[in-house]
Amino acid sequence: MRVLITGGGTGGHINPALAIAQKVRSADSSNKVLYVGTKNGLESDLVPKEGFEFKGVTARYLRRKISFENVKTLFASLKGVIEAGKIIKEFKPDIVIGTGGYVCGPVVLAASLKNVPTMLHEQNVFPGITNKMLSKFVDVIGISFKEAEKYFPDGVKGKLVLVGNPVRKEILTTDRRKSRTKYNLKLDDIFIYSFGGSGGQISLNEAIIDVIKKINGNSNIKILHVTGKRLYNDFIEQIEKIDINTCENIDIRDYMYEAPTALAASDIVIGSAGAITIAEITALGVPSILIPKTYTAENHQEFNARALEKEGAAKVILEKDLNGEELIKAIYDIINDKNTLKTMSLNSKKLGSVNVEDKIYEIMKSILNYSQK
Repeated sequence: MRVLITGGGTGGHINPALAIAQKVRSADSSNKVLYVGTKNGLESDLVPKEGFEFKGVTARYLRRKISFENVKTLFASLKGVIEAGKIIKEFKPDIVIGTGGYVCGPVVLAASLKNVPTMLHEQNVFPGITNKMLSKFVDVIGISFKEAEKYFPDGVKGKLVLVGNPVRKEILTTDRRKSRTKYNLKLDDIFIYSFGGSGGQISLNEAIIDVIKKINGNSNIKILHVTGKRLYNDFIEQIEKIDINTCENIDIRDYMYEAPTALAASDIVIGSAGAITIAEITALGVPSILIPKTYTAENHQEFNARALEKEGAAKVILEKDLNGEELIKAIYDIINDKNTLKTMSLNSKKLGSVNVEDKIYEIMKSILNYSQK
């Protein structure tokens, strides 16, 4: 099987694409994978490091409002379609998979125009603008939340298949007992893992200071807070100004290199509501307090968070309502009642998906079998 995969812009689009690429490579040694992304995007750096062939095409972000920038985007997209068409002609893929981001537009459209079987993977509850536009042209759309069904056009509902989001294998295989031992946690200790995505979250950093003041010195509650590299120095300055003497139960870091260990040890996760973060915490069945970032495209993080809240797996605090008092209340509402903690954990686990790459791979094979009849 010759598979062309495209998706880029953020880790939320790239990581699922890489997970699918890794599955294709491991499933059959004769399979071939080509990754197509933007020439200067994050994917141009990450994909080659994973050992996959990479080629770049021209693509630009489409703004929702009418503007001169969208005229530039139109011409860039036409150029991208031509470039993608040449790549498809040379590589001769059996199927093209898109995981979102504006680079998907020209690549998947070029594949559709050449009658190459196509599949999209949508990570969020609320579909991105590119995937909604492409939904009319592709053969199958894999969705990660059942809630996403109502946000796609009626004419494409028959193409939707619930598959979930791919999760890093180390997330699923890291041992909870060993992870808790690493953080010196006793059986009844509550471990809170707090982070605002890979780049950090200013609103969370500000609110967590009051939480640290509240639990500082409490040997039964431990917190690991990740500020984000660019926000670390400012955060430490704020801590020093209010003279908090951090004890053994407070751990502040700029970046988390051992995220699987921290997640496995966690009793509660506090963070933004990116699709991949949600996939990881639900795969492990961890209760969460989600703070959707307000500036994300189409406000998709709030849609993601509300899907978990609806099922009793998370509490949601919007950034406009976030402060130390609200965050402390949310934490203690969960940890003061063991039944609440247990119920949220079970509800979270019910929403989790595993072996998503296997499901997607089987769908890919089904598409090919159908197209060859």
